[in-house]
Amino acid sequence: MPTSQRARPKDRKEAIALVAAELFCARGYHNVGIEDIAQEVGITGPAIYRHFPNKQAVLAAAVEELVARFAGCVAAGADAATPGERLDAALRALVRYTLDRRGVARLYQWEARHLDPGFQADLAASFDRSVRALRELLLGVRPELGRRNAALLTSAALSVIASPATHRVSLPRAKAEQTVLDCVATVLTADLPAPEGPSDREGRPASGGPPAPDEPPAPEGRFALLPRRERLLAEAIRLFDERGYHQVSIADIGQAAGINASSVYTHFTGKAELLAAAYYRATSRLEHLTAAALAGAGTPAEALSKLIDTYVAYTFDQADLTAVYLTEGENLPPADLRRLRAAQRRHVDTWTGLLAELRPGEEPARVRFRAHAALNIVADLARAAGPSASEARTSALLRQLLITG
Repeated sequence: MPTSQRARPKDRKEAIALVAAELFCARGYHNVGIEDIAQEVGITGPAIYRHFPNKQAVLAAAVEELVARFAGCVAAGADAATPGERLDAALRALVRYTLDRRGVARLYQWEARHLDPGFQADLAASFDRSVRALRELLLGVRPELGRRNAALLTSAALSVIASPATHRVSLPRAKAEQTVLDCVATVLTADLPAPEGPSDREGRPASGGPPAPDEPPAPEGRFALLPRRERLLAEAIRLFDERGYHQVSIADIGQAAGINASSVYTHFTGKAELLAAAYYRATSRLEHLTAAALAGAGTPAEALSKLIDTYVAYTFDQADLTAVYLTEGENLPPADLRRLRAAQRRHVDTWTGLLAELRPGEEPARVRFRAHAALNIVADLARAAGPSASEARTSALLRQLLITG
């Protein structure tokens, strides 16, 4: 009698994509290999190729699934009787799904850039349709907002919903859901100051043309007058943000800065040192700005208000650096990663300490959930740019979430 074989799970392809998504979010796309995915799934590397031709196809399946689930959540209340009920059903579905898939909620935002541009465009169009549908649900409840304000509040609410993926704070499931939903409700009922004029933020400078035989021409953008070391660091940050750490070479950084590749090594030993320098730069600036903001504050509310203004201004001014800080940490040398994670914890502790004083009866883990939601709003809106997501409006939104809400 022949030996029976274990049946292959019908959802094996989906399981592979989910495990891969968790690994991509935890380590970064380029730090995960097919063998890593296979080991986590409990199969061999060649077995993955029965389902996917390569690693990029695994990522594509994972991101496509995430975007499809997002659309399904937004449509969850389609049969509800009122706009408010439809919006509530969509938000609850989104929060539940995010907590179910906490390890992959940021996959689309940070790892989709590694996909084929055409596929990226299709996914972005699908995602944008769902976001617009959510905005229309909000307008059904608050028609006085207008589309620009509704779009801003929708983006902020989605940042809150995604925020559990940015931290490891633990709460019982029911409390976690309710805490996130409470924050979302505060955001969506917020009163915003009037929009400001056209954004005066500088656009991203062009990286310049091909280098001359001897020395590339100095760039004419916002970094042109910086000393060489600072110019290299600034351009490295910009390129790491645009393409991802692994897609940028020393030659790319040198060309963007107007410096021969060989001359880059006069200032930095390699990409890893450039990345570490960017992280230390961000940490140092933030620590000094935070200390200055808190000096002389008379009450916890005043201190938190100053901290909000300072952090929002810093993040909007350094959007590229903030994005690299949030996404490329796994590419740091281990010793640098430990030190910088400790610095990140100290910064979050400052927020949660002040917030706890304003909410003395609230469970500490819920306070941390709320603080991380606020920090995620700032990081996301800073990258949106434009007058709708201005510093003043973002600060006002955070005050309502953390102080008056």
